[in-house]
Amino acid sequence: MTLIKSISGIRGTIGGIPGENFTPLDIVRFTSAYGKWIKENKSGEIMVYTGRDSRISGSMAHSLVNNTLVGIGINVVDLGVSPTPTLGIAVNSEKASGGIMLSASHNKKEWNALKLFNSKGEFINEEDGIKILKYADNINFSYANVHELGTITSREDYIEKHINKILKLESVDKVGIQNSKFKIVVDGINSVGGVAIPKLLDSLNVEVVKINCNPNGNFAHDPEPLAENLKELCDAVLENKADLGIAVDPDVDRLVFVDEKGKLFSEEYTLVACADYILSQQKGKTVSNLSSTRALSDVTKKYGESCFSSAVGELNVVKEMKKVSAVIGGEGNGGVIYPKLHYGRDAMVGTALFLSLVTSKQKSVSEIRSSYPSYFMSKNKISANENVNLDSILDQLAKEYSNERISLVDGLKIDFPEMWVHLRKSNTEPVIRIYTEATTKSEANKLSNKFISKINHLIEKI
Repeated sequence: MTLIKSISGIRGTIGGIPGENFTPLDIVRFTSAYGKWIKENKSGEIMVYTGRDSRISGSMAHSLVNNTLVGIGINVVDLGVSPTPTLGIAVNSEKASGGIMLSASHNKKEWNALKLFNSKGEFINEEDGIKILKYADNINFSYANVHELGTITSREDYIEKHINKILKLESVDKVGIQNSKFKIVVDGINSVGGVAIPKLLDSLNVEVVKINCNPNGNFAHDPEPLAENLKELCDAVLENKADLGIAVDPDVDRLVFVDEKGKLFSEEYTLVACADYILSQQKGKTVSNLSSTRALSDVTKKYGESCFSSAVGELNVVKEMKKVSAVIGGEGNGGVIYPKLHYGRDAMVGTALFLSLVTSKQKSVSEIRSSYPSYFMSKNKISANENVNLDSILDQLAKEYSNERISLVDGLKIDFPEMWVHLRKSNTEPVIRIYTEATTKSEANKLSNKFISKINHLIEKI
């Protein structure tokens, strides 16, 4: 059982002991801390939008969040079961004071989380996150009297509003997609994606074959959209002779495709493909995090533009995108951020952009995938004693490879001519995560093993 506190929210496993797990008391405590922060930064009427994915604990946790905010004197607009990006769009569009999304993203059904938004519909920044965590630890709250309690208003129209905003984007080839008459299999992991993605596709004249689209929270498989979890989708694409398959995570901010041959397009290439399309429509810079595939940089350079890297995490990607005025960005986990809609990972707009790409190229999904540079990743980690200074180890490796192109923005990334390695210290446990990428799987594994040996040797010397 686990409780993880971070600057952007709190997540953990349901039940157990307060302070160690994601319990009702913890939900109330952290919601109270967020409410206190909101009231300090907003005068006049305060309105917070809330939503949840379809996981089993969602109704219980959502009710606690809503009524805690009411008890603080904050008015609530409850979007019910909604995607995370839908909530972000609602907060921004309605000029709300903030938002709380209840979703543990790709974590299994035993988990839930509070994702905290600012008034722009974006995740709160590090400074505000630290402040909220301190408030939660101090438990020094003041609640409203009976005449100052907040209210709860329900809205059920925002998925449709989200879809309409996507369809109005100049970059989305609505007519072209409608005329293409695609047949697509959707794996909604029995969460809100099983509702939202088919609704979007219906509006685009797509024939939809649904699997795991009953939003009951009983996830049919591990919800992270990785190859080992999507065999059913791959088989269904072949069985139904579909043009492609779509899988999303439980709160619809991550996206992965399956080609017409039943092969995974790779979540690392979701952003690559969407960026390829956007750059074909307009010039501009792109951004991904340091652990994402080099293929995005290759595609960006093809258009004579520059690709920038940020620290890992949506908040960091968005910050860099704003800094360089990027036209598109995201993360290699299937997260697409298209700022003309909003600054948040969004599988729905990613789907529309990808279908626009397929329409424009008049090629099959497998042909499009083969047109991009092929890279292979290896992801590992090394555990160490809590007394080991992992920062010192990364410093030593940075000195050893100082003649290579390195980045210290988030741990240590070393860019070799044909491959790279990214070493990151975990924020929650004494672990160094090791990500490598190369032009073959064996080279990626070889590079990973090389640095595993180096790190273990340095740990032994301490």
